[in-house]
Amino acid sequence: MKVGVLQFFSWPGRHGPLQDVYSRALERIEIMDRGGFDAVWLAEHHFTTFSVCPSVHMLGTLAAARTKRLRIGTAVSLAALYQPLRLAEEVALLDVLSGGRVNWGAGRGFAPAEFNAFGVPMAESAERFREAVDIVLQAWTQERLSFQGAHFKFENIEVMPKPLQRPHPPVWMAATSEPAIDWAASRGFSILMDPHASTTELGDKRRRYAERLAAAGFSDAGRDIPMARLIALAPTAAEAEAVARRGAQWLVDAYAGPQHQKGLQQTRSYGGKEPVQHYVDDVILHGTPASMVERIARLEEEIGLNYLMCAPLSQQSFHLLADQVLPRL
Repeated sequence: MKVGVLQFFSWPGRHGPLQDVYSRALERIEIMDRGGFDAVWLAEHHFTTFSVCPSVHMLGTLAAARTKRLRIGTAVSLAALYQPLRLAEEVALLDVLSGGRVNWGAGRGFAPAEFNAFGVPMAESAERFREAVDIVLQAWTQERLSFQGAHFKFENIEVMPKPLQRPHPPVWMAATSEPAIDWAASRGFSILMDPHASTTELGDKRRRYAERLAAAGFSDAGRDIPMARLIALAPTAAEAEAVARRGAQWLVDAYAGPQHQKGLQQTRSYGGKEPVQHYVDDVILHGTPASMVERIARLEEEIGLNYLMCAPLSQQSFHLLADQVLPRL
């Protein structure tokens, strides 16, 4: 079982200096490097205090400078919003500067505010994302790049630097919807699974991915499939549930509630429950360290969990994860 951390940069209520958000995150990252964590996965968001990290590549360079062995993951580079040659250069540079420690996760994104502000029509976002992924991979593996697509055209471009990892860093595609899962499987890409799905939905999506992967002629064996889970840990179950409820309320208010879904192509149903209760009951893993170890073991058997990407909902949750849960996995 590999364990990584999905690192958000939340600024709830804009309390305290924003610099403190980054300082606390970097302190966590240094602890991850000294412990047994596989990777930190940096979350890119724009125009929201839910997570103030508009450049995972810039933040990743600082994280790499503060660590020695921890892998630096992007969860994700919002590829549909980038000029793809620039994206290829930035991730390759991060790989070189980190000594070959990049895990590249790419995603389309889904927030209408981001697409609108960057002038990318949502109707074009899936096609732009897929072209950008193809361009990045070709830029890394070809001496000179020529590409002719619906949105991007390049002729005989030498993209530098190339990544240190050859032929390129390990790659994952964020896949939440069924079309995204099917596309990733058809291309043989490994996938990142999102923190907002219920554990039941996560299992269904994981099975669908395995079926589509096999149908496309690719093997499921040996793949790391990071599943992002919001985590609330405390000395007692009641305290952990309280942490989960506070985290769910912040999440719904700041980013994932029905008020934020205007313009989305696929809206959340919250399992027919009130949104906060849905997150507490069906999405967030909460409990004591001992019960969490048991819960993770069950998920390994029930849904094929082999890489847990944790998003701790409090500082206490992170420290209990590092000190009491991780050593027992």
